[in-house]
Amino acid sequence: MREITTAARTIYAGRVVRLEVHDVCLEDGRTSTREIVRHAPAVAVLPRLPDGRFLLVRQFRKAVDAEVVELCAGLREPGEPAEEAARRELAEETGCTARRLQPLGRVCVSPGYTDEWIDLFYAECDPPSGDNDLDADEHVEVVALGRADLETALRENRIRDAKTFAAWALAHLRGCLDAD
Repeated sequence: MREITTAARTIYAGRVVRLEVHDVCLEDGRTSTREIVRHAPAVAVLPRLPDGRFLLVRQFRKAVDAEVVELCAGLREPGEPAEEAARRELAEETGCTARRLQPLGRVCVSPGYTDEWIDLFYAECDPPSGDNDLDADEHVEVVALGRADLETALRENRIRDAKTFAAWALAHLRGCLDAD
């Protein structure tokens, strides 16, 4: 299956996203329009402390107009390797340093309208230093949860963030959580 772009135009270009409208020709010859959000690549980290608790962050997300509990995550700087970005975001948001950082995989956020990819990592961390380095417009509360509490929050849909679900599933499938 393939769609051929016959014309494309940028409707909006901002700091984080660019919105494009593409005219496409479908395999059967019909034409259609696709709205595509271009997004910088991102990383997210599932950090685990030596005592077995996992660190997540709670922050207000305007797009869903609610507080969200999720993995620490952020955009990669231009040319920045994913692992370097993961270590930076982990330190900035939680004050933790990763002793070991394991790639879990790469997921597309919602391929029906965006090209955003998130590289997911599992980290075994030293306890937080107490220092974080948040962006000026960022307010983040670190939340430490044991495995049972985290799984209950996921099961009861109190954590609704897709990248958190994906990282938890991949960490489980790759055996990262077997040390319990």
